[in-house]
Amino acid sequence: MSEAAAPERRRRFLEGLSFALDDFQECSFDALDEGANLLVSAPTGSGKTLIAAYAIARARQAGAKAFYTTPLKALSNQKFTELMLEHGADSVGLLTGDAAIRASAPIVVMTTEVLRNMLLTSSPLLANLGCVILDEVHFIQDPYRGGVWEEVLIMTDPEVQFCCLSATVANASVLGDWIESVRGPTSVIVERTRPIELHNHVSLTKRGSDGPQLIDLLDAGRPTAECLKIDGSQRRRPVSGRPRPGGGGRPTGPPRAYLTPRRSELLELLDAEELLPAIVFIFSRAACDDAVRQVLRDGIRLASRSERIRIRTIAEHFVEAFDDDELRALGYAEFAEALEAGVAAHHAGMVPAFREAVEVCFSEGLLGVVFATETLSMGINMPARTVVLERMSKFGGSGRAMLTSGEYAQMTGRAGRRGLDDEGHAVVLYTPETPLAEVARIAVAPPPDLHSSFRPTYNLASSLVKRYDRPQALELLSRSFAQFEVDHHHRSARRSVAEIFAHRMAVLEETGYVADWTLTEDGERLRGLYHEADLLLAEMIGEGVLDEAEPSVLCGVLSGLVFEPRRARKVPGGGGAARAKRRTKKGALPDRLGDKRRREIAARLEVASAISERLRAIEEVHLVPRSRGIEPGLATAVAAWSRGAELGTVLDVAVRDVGEVAPGDLVRVLKSVADLAEQVARVAPDPHLASVAEEARTSLLRSVVAAGPEASTSGSTRGT
Repeated sequence: MSEAAAPERRRRFLEGLSFALDDFQECSFDALDEGANLLVSAPTGSGKTLIAAYAIARARQAGAKAFYTTPLKALSNQKFTELMLEHGADSVGLLTGDAAIRASAPIVVMTTEVLRNMLLTSSPLLANLGCVILDEVHFIQDPYRGGVWEEVLIMTDPEVQFCCLSATVANASVLGDWIESVRGPTSVIVERTRPIELHNHVSLTKRGSDGPQLIDLLDAGRPTAECLKIDGSQRRRPVSGRPRPGGGGRPTGPPRAYLTPRRSELLELLDAEELLPAIVFIFSRAACDDAVRQVLRDGIRLASRSERIRIRTIAEHFVEAFDDDELRALGYAEFAEALEAGVAAHHAGMVPAFREAVEVCFSEGLLGVVFATETLSMGINMPARTVVLERMSKFGGSGRAMLTSGEYAQMTGRAGRRGLDDEGHAVVLYTPETPLAEVARIAVAPPPDLHSSFRPTYNLASSLVKRYDRPQALELLSRSFAQFEVDHHHRSARRSVAEIFAHRMAVLEETGYVADWTLTEDGERLRGLYHEADLLLAEMIGEGVLDEAEPSVLCGVLSGLVFEPRRARKVPGGGGAARAKRRTKKGALPDRLGDKRRREIAARLEVASAISERLRAIEEVHLVPRSRGIEPGLATAVAAWSRGAELGTVLDVAVRDVGEVAPGDLVRVLKSVADLAEQVARVAPDPHLASVAEEARTSLLRSVVAAGPEASTSGSTRGT
């Protein structure tokens, strides 16, 4: 179908809408109809999804495929469900590494990594691809995964049209210029106006009052007089908490005039002001769970009888494949009790089934409040009437830091439900350490600039050697957004991409993966591995670390490449730690392993760790950032799951070995190990190792680990 047919395509699409297009949507449709690539930068909830829907419709009307990519598996799963409802199940597929469903469908949802890997392997699924939607394209600045977006934009066939959707960024035009430099004509559409007006508030409790109150944060873009008055009283207050001279211990100074509201009292206030449902952002998984328990103890109930019945039906649907032992291990009774009260947590430490139940209940308006970490703000479709920020700072890699204007906008972008609310509300809880003038500054500050985080990986380097000669490979790298910024915006503090690539190539040459710009047999193996520890895994395979291992032992060893320790925590009310302690007194945990397997896993991990240290020393010589090492903490737990141990036992083993591990983290590790096992099965030089690796993958994908949208055990699509 020619571009002359565009008016007819649009007419048919618009007939299905019950509302008029906003101006930025109209301009976006025009750009797509003109055959241009498109970058849309707009606030959360402004209607970018409709632009993606039109791009898909255009591709389908032209008889071409459409790929919809997202940065998160959870977002891919949600988009998969939405598109099936719109286009029919037979027309929509899903590829996330965890699931492979209808990979040949005309519309396929996938994580962006899957598309990158399809490009590197020249997958036949790329045939007749007409359009790619890159959702949340601002992830291009993610320090660990952002380079994937650049690789996709550079390597995809030039005939494919891109529709890139982003949260609001200040330098969208710069990103658009780069996209045009690598893909041809590109329209940049920037929309800064929220579709629903946002009102910013502060909640505080005046000492001696009956409860908290809401005050306005802003007046014509500046802090209100009341906020400035509160800041002034805080500055004039004598320093408290300092012991009296000579000891005595008790702090000096008058009591504070303003206090941080209690959670339950805040919810009662929001309920009375008709400002529910609300999402309360707390930058700690444990604090989210604690908040749920706290408000339930205080008697907060936010769901009616009819809502409780519907909530129970939804929750039971998502756990119907779990047995009673698994439900007990996951704390399902407590989760369901809170959910039926209209209260829930949402964070990555929960198993996917629990998170998805929360998302569906919230989207149906059945919950009054969700306590969430900031990951909820990244694309998941859960708009609320009110968003609450408990703090304006969070812990990061370099300690506690204030939220950026971009983070504030991303989270408060959930406030206001289009079609339901006339306005949205953002509420920041007062804390004495953060001046309200600073909160106001962040709330109105322009969005941040977006910068590249691209760095050539070992896998990419091996793929470039395989597919291109040296000048062509360097030319391709020169087209990266990272190099574009160096060349056009004088980011002289960064080394050029070619220099970084040369250092990585030096490592590959010294370790025998590349010789005279040709892949060795080991290099061919590396090209089929997609992981941040790609070179280490290739070395482990090459040096026989996995040879003659039975499936559970192989799983335990591979977990050392996946597990990332978190600080252990105690769980109120006992939890896994107390359970493990009681069972340990009675004897060893029933992990189905035995001493021989445990010793074998430990010995193989010790060899892998030595290989890792040798590689890191080589990297240091060649000025390459040291790759991650081996983390053996969950090896026994992962092997136990592979051997068929119960979920409760596996969680107990994890508690014993590394401290409390959230069920969601365990599931994520098990899925990642299954994915690595699938890759080993594909590249292993020994057929026996390949067979064992495939058996290992299958042993992990059961029950809570296999649960998901139309869960499939057909494996990863990385080599498709």
